[in-house]
Amino acid sequence: MSGAAPGPDRGYVLHSYPYRETSLLLQLWTERHGRFAAIAKGARRPKSAARGVLVPFQPLALSWFGRGEVKTLKSAEPAGPALPLAGPSLLSAFYLNELLLKLIHRDDPHETLWAAYDEAVAGLRERSRRAAGVPGLVAAEPGVGEARAIEPVLRRFELAMLRELGYAAQLGRDAAGGDAIDPDREYWYVLERGPVLATGTAERADAVRLSGLTLVHLERGQFDDARTAGEAKSLMRMLIHHCLAGQELATRAIVRDLKSLEDAA
Repeated sequence: MSGAAPGPDRGYVLHSYPYRETSLLLQLWTERHGRFAAIAKGARRPKSAARGVLVPFQPLALSWFGRGEVKTLKSAEPAGPALPLAGPSLLSAFYLNELLLKLIHRDDPHETLWAAYDEAVAGLRERSRRAAGVPGLVAAEPGVGEARAIEPVLRRFELAMLRELGYAAQLGRDAAGGDAIDPDREYWYVLERGPVLATGTAERADAVRLSGLTLVHLERGQFDDARTAGEAKSLMRMLIHHCLAGQELATRAIVRDLKSLEDAA
């Protein structure tokens, strides 16, 4: 990337920091150039047109210059609507950003993962609109809250990210014998190995217990079953925790704190 051509490219702001008196230091996530840092000079000035554009979850058309580790932003124009995110959808979108910041190396293009992120942000925005009762949109499915509705969006992105990181989850066959997964059996999904038939009731620190049907649904990209949704979340949490190698996600800590407040109320 240090010698890469200076855009243009499509991208998003993952995070921004104040830089000097009037500028911003940005972490950008772009389609063809991956993740990198750039300075947006003057972006914090009161009359700067960039103030309302260089925000997370706004699709952007970007150009920049410079061949060092930190680029200089030349232009940033909206590349699509950025309707507000709120509630669980907003927190989930920040979770996606945090995963990218912690797990994706700088200067390493991931066009397939960028497309998965772009799709996930659009999906979260749609669910946020539905939850807010925007006129002209049908209500969410009866009995399905926003938090439940966003689970498929997160799981699809997590699976795509694990594939990009080289941790593609083996879902279709038993890791021990290579047999096709039986939807009527129970399996342990073992770290760095995959699913093996579950025997006995003892817990394992290196695995989560799943139904075969959950593995079949994950292989097919189906997340509408309640049991599949719960077990898939446990599986993704284990695999991502392993990839993080001890790093804690701030967004998970926020969710944990909010849950504690709700329980105390």
